[in-house]
Amino acid sequence: MWADEAALDAAGRRLDEWESGLAAQAARARDLAARTQALTGIARSDDGLVEVTVDAAGLLADLRLDERTRRHSAAHTARQVVATARAARADLLRRLTEATAETLGADDPAARAIVDSHRRRLDPDQGPPDARR
Repeated sequence: MWADEAALDAAGRRLDEWESGLAAQAARARDLAARTQALTGIARSDDGLVEVTVDAAGLLADLRLDERTRRHSAAHTARQVVATARAARADLLRRLTEATAETLGADDPAARAIVDSHRRRLDPDQGPPDARR
């Protein structure tokens, strides 16, 4: 089947390189998964009355309201919470994008696909993830 030993050796080297490349890619994917699962997004309203933390999925993990919110209407505070939650998801998207670029490389097609997927899910202009259900 092989014309000579050199062609067989070259084919073996290519297979070894392919296998090691796949192993390295799998290791980077595991590293990225571990990094992104630990990420959060945090934002504070301009007036400092509302602080929101979202988890790696973009869901509300913590909400802190300053006592001064009592001086405002419930509607005002609600608007602040929603806007700050959107900003927290934007912060999470920024952190996810950075972690992906650092782990896989900004030009990697898989990295671009991962970031695009997160962007569709977390884009602050699309509203909160809970509202789209």
